[in-house]
Amino acid sequence: MPSFLRCLPALALIATMVTYANDIPKPPASPTRTATSSLHGVTVNDPYRWLENPQDPAVQAWIKAQNEHTEAVLAAMPYGKAMTERVQQLAITSTTRSSPLLAGGTLFYMQETPPQPQPQLMAQAWPNGQARVLVDVNAGDGNTAITGYWPSPSGRYLAYGTAEGGSELTTVHVLDVQTGKTLSDALPYAGGGTTPEGVAWDANEQGFVYVRFSLPPAGAEVQQFDAALMHHVLGQPISADEAVFGRGYSKVAEYRLLTSPGAKQLAVLANIGDGGPAEVYLREGEDWKKVLGHDANVREAAWVGQRLFVTSFADAPRGKVLAVDAQGKVTTVVPQHEGALQGVAPIADGFLITRSWGPDWWIEQYDAQGKWLRRLPLPGHGISIDGIAAEQGQDHALITYDGWTLPSRWVDYDAKTGDLHSVFEVKPAADYSNVEMHRIDGVSKDGTKIPVTVLALRGVTPNGQRPTILYSYGGYDLPVTPHFIGARLAWLERGGVFAFANIRGGNEYGQDWHAQGQKLHKQNVFDDFHAAALALVDTHWTDRKHLGILGASNGGLLMGASLVQHPADYRAVVAMVGIYDVIRHETNFANGPYNVSEIGTVSDPLQFKATLSYSPLQNVKPHTGYPAVLMTTGANDPRVAPWQSRKFTAALQNASSSDRPILLLTRMNAGHGVGAPFSQRVGDMAIMLTFFAHELGLSAQTASSE
Repeated sequence: MPSFLRCLPALALIATMVTYANDIPKPPASPTRTATSSLHGVTVNDPYRWLENPQDPAVQAWIKAQNEHTEAVLAAMPYGKAMTERVQQLAITSTTRSSPLLAGGTLFYMQETPPQPQPQLMAQAWPNGQARVLVDVNAGDGNTAITGYWPSPSGRYLAYGTAEGGSELTTVHVLDVQTGKTLSDALPYAGGGTTPEGVAWDANEQGFVYVRFSLPPAGAEVQQFDAALMHHVLGQPISADEAVFGRGYSKVAEYRLLTSPGAKQLAVLANIGDGGPAEVYLREGEDWKKVLGHDANVREAAWVGQRLFVTSFADAPRGKVLAVDAQGKVTTVVPQHEGALQGVAPIADGFLITRSWGPDWWIEQYDAQGKWLRRLPLPGHGISIDGIAAEQGQDHALITYDGWTLPSRWVDYDAKTGDLHSVFEVKPAADYSNVEMHRIDGVSKDGTKIPVTVLALRGVTPNGQRPTILYSYGGYDLPVTPHFIGARLAWLERGGVFAFANIRGGNEYGQDWHAQGQKLHKQNVFDDFHAAALALVDTHWTDRKHLGILGASNGGLLMGASLVQHPADYRAVVAMVGIYDVIRHETNFANGPYNVSEIGTVSDPLQFKATLSYSPLQNVKPHTGYPAVLMTTGANDPRVAPWQSRKFTAALQNASSSDRPILLLTRMNAGHGVGAPFSQRVGDMAIMLTFFAHELGLSAQTASSE
């Protein structure tokens, strides 16, 4: 197997490449078997249902044969060696940092020095203390990942989670920060996958509340449903932990735990499934009080002093800030303004608000009464806000951001003066100053304008046939943001174009933008993406022969729907860990039921009809000239069942009348991509760009000004 497919830790380069064959070998056979579902009087044929069972020897043999076929086809693509070399070069940046948190005057964060497999968990006295390593999971094969961390109020203790092989199934450990010793406490089944892990320390730091699935019987696998909040006392066995909230709340419960300064109060944002509004609960002694229901449409929250500030979108599609006091009284602090609310963070005696409008992001400062003070002097375009680390009463906050051509940067913000000064920045491996950003608009079927950001090197102008990759996501309240392009510079250097579309389903323009891409309105997402693609053609950046599309997870569903609805409009497709059989997605095979709040349920006749009209697997048509397709999945994926990719691959291979490859790569010790080691991340990028380079006709030479 070529090394850019193996993705070994050293990422050894390909020594030799074979000439890409004119006649692509035929894929392994995918026989059909009779299986059907009957829903609302409609019979849905399911000839590839047999591929759902990973324990079936026939399925295992099929996966192995498909991997060998994919490896052979990719290995014959002549771009593999050069693209892998360049991607690896661009990935070796200076040390990176992420996810900062402040507690008791100590800054905690993740740090990775490429090609280190996984980030290390660090701590330093803020702002000028010496950094030290608290947790390093790199001693093994790189497949152990840190899933999250939660400092105690004073910063003396640190709870952190780990998961193996991409599974995301979390075990919580506890570290004494002062001594560096790991305590005996190890709490398995502490969330993971669609159910986010979470910890909230007690004020006395002798225990904490945490998310946990029910303990499975001996020898059985855990069922990743019915999560509840458990209380653990340090030094006690897990069998002594007691449920304090959530028993019977929902099979698909998700919890976010937020403690006020000093852990005097605990709030829980409880979601029924993924992508919907949260209910807000406050703990009063041993009791819990619901202070806001689903009708408040709450999305985010943070403690500002001893009041909980939440972003509410009820009767405010761009969002307003509500304050909840200890008695549960709710008042409006900041009414709806320009820009969509994204988050709140405390600073000094007031707070900061992060906003967006399409692809543009910014931060505003307010005083304790909600009076606007200033907009922070950050770049006005081309960046996104990654996070704000702050403590109530402190005049300084650590703000992290990056942009299309700007690697991660940390700045210290002074709430009194309004000044920013840089405290950390990643040094890239190349010069990104020649990358230019262009803005165009697509017009969707219902007349909605869809912003598209186009990235190309200076001098690379529209000529009607630029090899172009279009990316988007379109769901779950998640925006497409201006993040550093990193190794994708390898594409731009050869005259290629990368484009990013802000389609509905995300929250770039607020909750109306999200809601218009949910459930019965899901087709808007696919129409928006098609409009973005046509805008690239209409503005002469590219044509249909040189246009590729890219997406992952919910974006994989976007890819599947796009290629079956408009097979002639795309030359190549890369779809990673995607959902393709939406009719069967709601089963217990993976976390499909968590997605009902976003996608809807096929038990509803109207939703079933809408879903059947777009579900990619059910809309594959025989004797159709489908574009080149590369799908990837992970055998341990807890978010999207790997059989989704297997079934869709088989259907496309049997139906396509074109001579273009339809490939599936299954990683056997990987999951959805969360916590993937450095080598896998770099390898996935190299494979994706190699595939597109060959199929879209990217130049082998670097671009020159025109």
